[in-house]
Amino acid sequence: MTFTSPGLAYVARGDLCSGCGACAGLAPQAVHMALTSPGWLRPVQTAALTPAQEAAVTVACPGLGQAVAAAGRPDDALFGPYLAMRIGHATNPSLRHAGASGGALSAFLSHLLSSGTVEAVVTNSPDPADPVGNATRTLTDPGDLTDTAGSRYAPSAPLAGLAGWLEDHRATGRRFAFLGKPCDTAALRALALSDPDIAAAFPMILSFFCAGVPSLTGAGAILAALGVPKEDVAAFRYRGNGWPGRATATLKDGTERSMTYHDSWGGILSKHVQHRCKICADGTGTAADLVCADAWETDAKGYPTFEERPGVSLIVARTALGQRILAEAEAAGAIVTGPFDPTRLAAIQPGQRERRRALLARLAALRIAGRPIPVYRGLQLAAAARQNPIGRNVKNFIGMLRRTLLTRK
Repeated sequence: MTFTSPGLAYVARGDLCSGCGACAGLAPQAVHMALTSPGWLRPVQTAALTPAQEAAVTVACPGLGQAVAAAGRPDDALFGPYLAMRIGHATNPSLRHAGASGGALSAFLSHLLSSGTVEAVVTNSPDPADPVGNATRTLTDPGDLTDTAGSRYAPSAPLAGLAGWLEDHRATGRRFAFLGKPCDTAALRALALSDPDIAAAFPMILSFFCAGVPSLTGAGAILAALGVPKEDVAAFRYRGNGWPGRATATLKDGTERSMTYHDSWGGILSKHVQHRCKICADGTGTAADLVCADAWETDAKGYPTFEERPGVSLIVARTALGQRILAEAEAAGAIVTGPFDPTRLAAIQPGQRERRRALLARLAALRIAGRPIPVYRGLQLAAAARQNPIGRNVKNFIGMLRRTLLTRK
């Protein structure tokens, strides 16, 4: 694949693309997103970018890097700046059951629409043409949010539609809440800070803790493990309808086959995560106003347990706006919350914890091997690495260096 854009060429050379779609949204006449082997969404450049488009891509692209400023907020070395942390769940039982954890994100989106804070929300849902894939939807009816609730562990490029939403905003004044992966929200926030039109069109940005984006090959592996031909699948849920919920294929004859979250994510999908996610400095949505995650229960050793139970969300308000919306949603009865001790966060999110602690060593290995890496500013990589024993950092360095050199052969 050939890129004349220097930024896109750098990202492609280092396999740094997260598939967010920002480049396609910024230059829709020159770039589009396409599905590539083994099931990633990647940009395809068909025309030259203008200087303004190139500059915007450089600002936005999470493959090139990310900058975070604490701006006086508490700033956790592993989980980033925040103003408040709570646990809670949607008061609507349907949203709570359908959501990946406690349905808090769906409840916030419903509140934003019902209160008139925004006129539409941008989020992902199952692709009508491919039940294991994703499609980006623009919703105006809170009643539609149950259909989009629940994690979707497959590639998505929600920012590919950016040009259309901006055109809509300029013509009608319509405001959008955006819900996306941390890399999606980092790109949108960077653009909003540099473009008042984008800031006005997207006054509210929400995200979730993300362990990485698996390829569609991973979804195929789940179907194979369930003994389900893809052509027989009418609908597919990766999670939700319980907490944590089961990966469930609904067949065209109405029957269902499913497996546990531990088996679907831990045993299959986590092995298909793209390279950019393995060197991600922000799996926790530091650029968003509000972020939600699983508030896992832990066993006697402090490790998360995955027994089915009513869902509970961790809710992180990162900005003053996020803190205000959290309070307003609770006052309106959309959510119910309780206190959360931030010192527990590292224990209940071991995947995020270990990736952040290992990141500096992994990036150093890539740099030694001559591979392009993102430029991270304000993300406390050294502080996170110091939480690791030296031996573990060395192991991560050697492991990444070995994998990188082997892929060159």
